[in-house]
Amino acid sequence: MKDGMRNFFAGLAVASFGVFSAIAIASSADGTNLHWWEPGSGKVLPEFAVYPDLAGHIGILNADGPVDTEGHPFFEPLGPNGRACVSCHQPADGMSLSLRSIKQRWRETEGTDPIFAMIDGANCPNLPKGNPASHSLLLQRGLFRVGIPWPPRDAAGNAIEPEFDIEVVRDPAGCNTDPVYGLNSSSPTISVYRRPRVVANMGYVVHQKFGVSPFVGKTGEPALRDPDTGKPLNMNMMADARAVTLKTQMKDAAHSHLEWDRLTPEQMARIEAFERQIYAAQVDMGPGGSLIEPDGPPGLGPYNLRDGDAGVLGNNITRWVIPMGDAWQEPKPTETAEVRAMRESILRGQKIFHFRTFWIRDSMHLNTVGLGNPTKRTCSTCHGMHMTGLDTVNGWMDIGTTNLPWAKEAPRNPWQTEDELMPLFKITCSRSAHPHPYLGRVFYTQDPGRALISGKCNDVGTIVMQQFRGLAARAPYFSNGSAQNMRELIDFYDRRYNIQFSEQEKTDLGNFLDAL
Repeated sequence: MKDGMRNFFAGLAVASFGVFSAIAIASSADGTNLHWWEPGSGKVLPEFAVYPDLAGHIGILNADGPVDTEGHPFFEPLGPNGRACVSCHQPADGMSLSLRSIKQRWRETEGTDPIFAMIDGANCPNLPKGNPASHSLLLQRGLFRVGIPWPPRDAAGNAIEPEFDIEVVRDPAGCNTDPVYGLNSSSPTISVYRRPRVVANMGYVVHQKFGVSPFVGKTGEPALRDPDTGKPLNMNMMADARAVTLKTQMKDAAHSHLEWDRLTPEQMARIEAFERQIYAAQVDMGPGGSLIEPDGPPGLGPYNLRDGDAGVLGNNITRWVIPMGDAWQEPKPTETAEVRAMRESILRGQKIFHFRTFWIRDSMHLNTVGLGNPTKRTCSTCHGMHMTGLDTVNGWMDIGTTNLPWAKEAPRNPWQTEDELMPLFKITCSRSAHPHPYLGRVFYTQDPGRALISGKCNDVGTIVMQQFRGLAARAPYFSNGSAQNMRELIDFYDRRYNIQFSEQEKTDLGNFLDAL
């Protein structure tokens, strides 16, 4: 049955692309989003659903069959603000939330949709409700406020003495200096602003196989353990690794985003079962044709994700990170010139991802783990997990997305009027701690990342990487939304590591990533 459905949709993606085009046009012609899942709508999420995105269409596969969302705790509003888990993990956005959808919901609801709840959908809860300026970080970068108590606490609730002092240098949102919500309030809190993570392909995200040990691979510290099983965890689920199991993550999300602290064991079990059985990946590249033909590349599409092995280190010889096989090596009789050109570009992009070397330097928890500084590597060095491009080793790293001098900042010159949206913090490492090996004892960051949880100077700005599936459905990219599209993501790496990609390489790598 499932293979028959796969063949049916594979054929539909090629032979009836005009139908998909009509769906995409209908979803925008009158300004109405036909694919938005309202909390409590009670609709059925089919076994296989297809939604238009920026590169073609994304497919959402429910491995255990259709999901009746009536009364389902992932889809029902549980707390007082009207949100459900699905509010920020939309099927049409690859089980995340795209900036495109956020802007459309603002237009359609005039800012009343639950995603704009003041608790975190506004730059700060104290701002005027319904004013677009109060939600500028969400409307311009797709970022939600995350309030982190300061100083950090360990698993037992004991305060951790941080290795650094933190000072608010810039606070355009007004929350970090607010007397109620800020760093000097009665409940000291640091507000950072981050993108929603993907809730799909979770077997890969929470695996306990290669690279997972009693110690964190990048830092040597003890890994956290599953409170139910006692096994060490990979700690790669959230941007700062503050929640390490699906259960602890959903409790954290319910408290922070739904304003609800009464999830029942039955509700948590149903949410976890749903999260473990849903897969998201691109199914076609628009005019470039289907990615899920039965004899297509073995690394593409949600069906291959469902059948793949989690927690396996990919390589460039026998088990590629994203395997393409021989399916597209020669033209097929049914291929148009347009389809062939796109497939050849994707194949070239895959080789760039696996083989194009460049010098990686001055990246915390990357150049510090015995590889050398600099080290000549490829994209697949860090994005190495088979089928997803996740990191197989537990931990977090800093490539410069939030730490200056590499973080995106509004240019300072007489010819521009753009105001910087992000907060800026001054970090001063204490004399009793080792200075940051690449940034010194005093430096600046938009988001201290893992350091807000660990209190360690060397963790400032380190972020847990995301998976590389469904990318075309969920722009912008990076935890702080600083890459608005795929080209900006590639350009960031090109500048950061002086890769010197050619224009053709950038196009091909972008097409490969969009095909995931």
